[in-house]
Amino acid sequence: MLQDTALTPQEVADILKIAKNTVYELIKRGELNAYKVGKKLRIDFKDVEDYKNKSKSIKSAEVNNQDTNIDNNPLSFETLSPPLYEATSPKDFVICGQDVMLDILSRHLEMKLHGVRILRSYTGCYNGLFALYLGKIQISTVHLWDGDSGEYNIPFVRRMLPGVPTVIIHLACRMQGFYVAKGNPKKIKGWEDLKRSDISIINREKGCGTRILLDEHIRVLGIDSSSIEGYSRECFSHLAVASTVSRGGADLAIGNEKTGLQVKNIDFIPLQEEKYQLVVKKEDMNKPFFKAIMEILNSENFKMEISGLGGYDLTETGSIVAEL
Repeated sequence: MLQDTALTPQEVADILKIAKNTVYELIKRGELNAYKVGKKLRIDFKDVEDYKNKSKSIKSAEVNNQDTNIDNNPLSFETLSPPLYEATSPKDFVICGQDVMLDILSRHLEMKLHGVRILRSYTGCYNGLFALYLGKIQISTVHLWDGDSGEYNIPFVRRMLPGVPTVIIHLACRMQGFYVAKGNPKKIKGWEDLKRSDISIINREKGCGTRILLDEHIRVLGIDSSSIEGYSRECFSHLAVASTVSRGGADLAIGNEKTGLQVKNIDFIPLQEEKYQLVVKKEDMNKPFFKAIMEILNSENFKMEISGLGGYDLTETGSIVAEL
């Protein structure tokens, strides 16, 4: 019977449509039951079903306690704040960031770093840099645009890791822009349109690179954020905000081009190419994980896998762009 089936972590990940590392995190936190057969982890199918049903109950409770009008509060699992995981043992290795590139990088690292547990923390750049400063993680990703200099990442890393020598490694360039309804009925063209009173937005969470990109542009343009309808509404992924626009819950959202291609009934207006990069402490440059990361990023296998996803410029992938 299916209820008696024992599943591997990868099979559970496929069922739940999540990364395998996330399955390990669910087990670690006691949210998903598992057991060992020799040295291998196994999860019963019925426990996966129990986890799914429990998650549905959480969502139902939130729906009952909140206004679910799509125009005011587009509730979905994407609006739940992702936890910030921390290294709790010398064998834990935590990578902060939300892009699927990091899931692929984690899988390659698992194959190279035997005995090391690779953990993924799906949190924004700001929180990631702060966690790196506190020594709770090993790698943070950044795509933070500084409106005064027009420069990506370096100004923020200098400000947020004072006195901490760091290395910035290039991952990829991605195109950021607006998600708008199919056909762009509001004739939205660029950042200046945020001054219009007839446009509503759905925002990203505080601390993520996309939110900071918006906040920097409205600061430079002298726009009062409180004048932007929907500014206080937040979702925790590109997919969530794009979906909100596609459902008619907002006229505009900000995200990357790749996600825009995955959602029906929206158009993407390209505005700005961003630099998506890794930040590592310089003191870790001689450690095995740093060498492994550089080998992976500069390997043809990794670049071919990422290239197959589309939406990434890998011209400078694996290069060290700054030592601060």
